[in-house]
Amino acid sequence: MIRIEEVTKRYPGGHDALKGLSLHVEKGEMVFVTGHSGAGKSTLLRLIALIDRPTGGQVIVDGQNTRRITRRKIPAYRRQIGMVFQDHKLLYDRPVFDNVALPLIIAGLDHREAGRKVRAALDQVSLLHKEKQSPETLSSGEQQRVGIARAIVSRPKLLIADEPTGNLDPDLSLEVMRIFRRFNEVGVTLLIASHDIALIDQLGCRRIALADGALEVQREEDPVAEYVERLEAEQERERW
Repeated sequence: MIRIEEVTKRYPGGHDALKGLSLHVEKGEMVFVTGHSGAGKSTLLRLIALIDRPTGGQVIVDGQNTRRITRRKIPAYRRQIGMVFQDHKLLYDRPVFDNVALPLIIAGLDHREAGRKVRAALDQVSLLHKEKQSPETLSSGEQQRVGIARAIVSRPKLLIADEPTGNLDPDLSLEVMRIFRRFNEVGVTLLIASHDIALIDQLGCRRIALADGALEVQREEDPVAEYVERLEAEQERERW
């Protein structure tokens, strides 16, 4: 579903957010991208969503090389991708229903069909009973679920999320991740940027770790070396 090939991203001023990054995500996978602040997680998602373009290398999404997608075709490309943000990005001058319906209205879908899809999406996140409420009246967790409903209302093949649980407590974070897991179980590919390693470990999904814009180098386990390190540490303690 996603192929990142030797991708670099340099911002004005010379800062390299990504440095020759290569990775892949298979169709139907649920994958987490982790790393400290500034590791390149958000930049990676912005390139996939064509909010930014790479300085070098290739980003290929569902067989489409994003370098070949013209500015005029970006909206059609984005309609194939669901995007969830940490800060929800909801419109507070309209009710929940209209927030979720927005992608369908922009796409020109018939109002009756749009209404059916919106209510199905709200039902998926257990918020159908709040379709007429203003987002301002909802809790942070409920607002995040509205954002998720908007992201999946068009039934995308790919869902990307940037720190979707960053402002939520542990229980709400787990609830949001369970919603994502349900989407994954019906074939949606998910790529989620998160720093919550403990939460990720509960889900047992593949994790891609970034550090300073590149894949983090994992030290291979060496039982002999570990034994020697422990022995040396014990000998040091005895000397003291």
